Amino acid sequence: MNLYSTPRLYLRTWRDSDMIPFAAINADARVMRYFPAVLSQAQSHALAERIRSQMARDGYGLWIVEAKDSGEVIGIVGLQQVDLTLPFAPAVEIAWRLAWRFQGQGIATEAAARVLQIAEPDFGLSSIIAFTASVNKPSLRVMEKIGMHYERDFAHPRLPVNDPLSLHCLYRFSATSSFKTIRPDGAK
Repeated sequence: MNLYSTPRLYLRTWRDSDMIPFAAINADARVMRYFPAVLSQAQSHALAERIRSQMARDGYGLWIVEAKDSGEVIGIVGLQQVDLTLPFAPAVEIAWRLAWRFQGQGIATEAAARVLQIAEPDFGLSSIIAFTASVNKPSLRVMEKIGMHYERDFAHPRLPVNDPLSLHCLYRFSATSSFKTIRPDGAK
């Protein structure tokens, strides 16, 4: 079922047929370059089941991003509860992951902006965080384009301190802040 849309995208609930394209995204080293490792098909399926369970429990989660023009599954975007081991938990995070060939086209910005637009009216979430490795410049740009504000750096507790991905940046969006309108091409 298509829950939300943007000019180019549908954000929808999961189908069993989404498991294969999701696993391909998670197995791509280019997509996963800012994560500790790529995921095997079994790990990807387990992650998808956790996402689906959270959606059933909370009413929101990481939706499938589908291209309107082709019907192709191009990634995920949405809201999820933050792991309680993180220093700013409890919190709700906005997250996204796109297939490699769809990166750099403003799709993450378009999808994430839509998620922020519905977070408070549809789910009562007035404060949303996002975080990523400080070397993940593409995601940091998306956070800034959608109106999130840098809050602080932190060392990710599940990564060794000397790991190049250990240093993370925390961003926050509050519904009381001014929301930036994002054009479909991702420009301000």
